[in-house]
Amino acid sequence: MPELQSSSVTIMSKATIVPSQPSTIGDLKLSVSDLPMLSCHYIQKGCLFTRPPIHSSSLIPLLKDGLSTALSHFPALAGRFVTDRYGYVFITCNDAGVDFVHATAKTVFVRDILSPDDVPNVVKEFFTYDRTVSYKGHFQPLMAVMVTELADGVFISCSVNHSVTDGTSFWNFFNTFAEVCRGVKKITKSPDFTRDSVMISPAVLKIPEGGPVVTFNEKEPLRERIFSFSREAILELKSKVNNKKFSISALELLGKQSNDPWDEKRASKLENWIRNAVAVSKPQSLTETDSMAVEISSFQSLCALLWRCVTRARKLNSAKATTFRMAVNCRHRLEPKLDPLYFGNAIQSIPTVASVEDVLSNDLRWVAEQLNKNVRDHDNGTVRKYVQEWETNPRTFPLGNFDGAMITMGSSPRFPMYDNDFGWGRPVAVRSGYANKFDGKISAFPGREGGGSVDLEVVLSPETMAGLESDSEFMQFVSCF
Repeated sequence: MPELQSSSVTIMSKATIVPSQPSTIGDLKLSVSDLPMLSCHYIQKGCLFTRPPIHSSSLIPLLKDGLSTALSHFPALAGRFVTDRYGYVFITCNDAGVDFVHATAKTVFVRDILSPDDVPNVVKEFFTYDRTVSYKGHFQPLMAVMVTELADGVFISCSVNHSVTDGTSFWNFFNTFAEVCRGVKKITKSPDFTRDSVMISPAVLKIPEGGPVVTFNEKEPLRERIFSFSREAILELKSKVNNKKFSISALELLGKQSNDPWDEKRASKLENWIRNAVAVSKPQSLTETDSMAVEISSFQSLCALLWRCVTRARKLNSAKATTFRMAVNCRHRLEPKLDPLYFGNAIQSIPTVASVEDVLSNDLRWVAEQLNKNVRDHDNGTVRKYVQEWETNPRTFPLGNFDGAMITMGSSPRFPMYDNDFGWGRPVAVRSGYANKFDGKISAFPGREGGGSVDLEVVLSPETMAGLESDSEFMQFVSCF
């Protein structure tokens, strides 16, 4: 497929959108989970849609009005950063507004974006604030929306300051924006702006003159591909990791119904089928050890597969240490718990370290167990320990692959990305911009068909990507295009 050039995108107009109602919340202090993100790029995520049944002359005003209304529920996004004389950073909810950009790319088709090969570079042009460091929220809007009309579709993107939102807050806003545009009068998920947890610290992050900078090479050559894993492939992989002929929780499979277009009748049939399959495959007797064995989740199974296969593709020395980082949501891990819709960052990064030899020579179950243990152990005490460690040495978060053997997993297949129906149907796909990408950066998205399917956005060096594409253990689980 010929490469689509950035000149395919033409900016038609720019505007500032302010909330439809004035803000009634005060300044919001950045937390120990927000502050480290000041050196990270703005989050850039967007949804691809087929052509709306309304003309551009009506579509753009509809989206602008919907954005204004949505911002009245999320006033923090329309504010700016302020650092007080003590060094504390706040979001001042001053209704300064966000950027709205209307663009066209009339030579780009939906099928071009869905290419089975590398994600085309033109996708990166569907986002504003390209590689903008979050600290710059002191001087520019904390968010921008860009709407790009394609030949037969539209791409709607949000670029949001990473010190203002994590993935949970980001997609809650995106969902609300879509809700309002399709005519919902009362939003379903109101954000929680309370700031009274252990995350709000008296420690001061000292910012270098000129602001923090990213900690990875933004210009290194990279390849980016979307690898899709069907629900069947995920079930097979999980069963393999758990050393069972067939093992899957119906609740786990059906728990992502917000991303699943199936109706309840079909879902019920599948659940009955699963229960029957488990009953048939269940052994006559179980040892105490077997009955107490920890079950590895579908996503941890997939992460273990990725860790092993990327490590193998990198051709590293067997004695070298390799690291797999996973971002975990701390809202439900803290005691007392944060509100599930707590607005801001409430994430911590869990590193799991093992030698290359151990990752490659042990079975996949062993690799998955290393990840599983760290996630299970990340409880209230561990969250608070991370907070205390940061307070003794306040610092921004070091993103990157510093020793050539690191993988960083971001986003989540549980995020309701396909709930973004603006009034003409669910998205066709989810894509992202240049933000925070380096060799070994992986983002997990739900598969569009739901049911536990997963898409992995994989960013690797060209040599490592070629090795992964030829890895039979990995590719046997990837859906055929």
